[in-house]
Amino acid sequence: MHKVGLVAIGRNEGHRLGACLRSALSKVALVVYVDSGSTDGSLELARSIGADTVELDLSTPFTAARGRNEGFARLRQLAPDIEFVQFVDGDCEIVDGWLHRAQQELAAKPELAVVCGRRREQYPEATAYNRLCDIEWDTPVGEAKACGGDSMMRVSAFEQVGGFNPALIAGEEPELCVRLRQKGWKIERLDAEMTLHDAQMTGFEQWSKRSQRAGYAYAEGFWMHGNTPERHWRKETLSIWFWGFVLPVLALGTAWFTHGWSLWLLAGYPLLTYRIYRRMQRQGNLPAKDAALYAIFCVLARFTQLKGQILFHQRRLLGQGSNLIEYKTANQIKIIN
Repeated sequence: MHKVGLVAIGRNEGHRLGACLRSALSKVALVVYVDSGSTDGSLELARSIGADTVELDLSTPFTAARGRNEGFARLRQLAPDIEFVQFVDGDCEIVDGWLHRAQQELAAKPELAVVCGRRREQYPEATAYNRLCDIEWDTPVGEAKACGGDSMMRVSAFEQVGGFNPALIAGEEPELCVRLRQKGWKIERLDAEMTLHDAQMTGFEQWSKRSQRAGYAYAEGFWMHGNTPERHWRKETLSIWFWGFVLPVLALGTAWFTHGWSLWLLAGYPLLTYRIYRRMQRQGNLPAKDAALYAIFCVLARFTQLKGQILFHQRRLLGQGSNLIEYKTANQIKIIN
């Protein structure tokens, strides 16, 4: 594994960071931890267990993309012969066997820029919101359009496209994958366990913030690449605006003129919920209660994601900078990935 390095990012991850770094130390050539202003001793912990560390400059806004880029630069400085880099979030543990499997796959298939596997929630039954995350992580195996925050990348491909866009507060991995595929590279999701994630999402407000952040990412990704042949996140953005804005405004705004008949348009929401429920049962092999949970929250998300879309365009039109949208409570702050 002397050809593989690892970059972990985090902020106030506490014991989860220790578990993350220990799951990779001695299994790769070098582990670099990038800290985004932690106040819980994360830097000291990382150093004490043998990781190299990077402390981000407080004068520049934090983003996960910026953290990964700076960690990668440090990795290349200290280990210039590295051929592959595993990116991981500080609230995730690497599953035994993943690093070797990912390296083998990249070495055997030179057309691949990125491989990822199955990220699982460590405590999916703790809350409904954790369970939603676990369902969300279970994406199809095979060639993919994008990866998540945990993935192994070919160094030459990553450098060819200039790494992550450090200005993005969300959706930086799919945006990077757009540029990789434009250069002819491929992304693949393997049928293998990759990481264990600890969301610690306990309430609706946290879920709502996380969903808002997704809407923001869809809007920004569509703004950047939506008019290319890629049509990046066009379908998702149009769906958010239709279900979150157009349909309710049409149904409620014309109710007086139609003597209430337009309210029947709102029946589209239970129909959409049922369609998602049936699709998840067929494709995801989920128990009925999990498929129902996922379907209900997918429909609710159209409204919270609309808020994120509006926020992006408001900031864009006013020339405002992008600030992180965080879902953790004050004593659990972390960068969402």
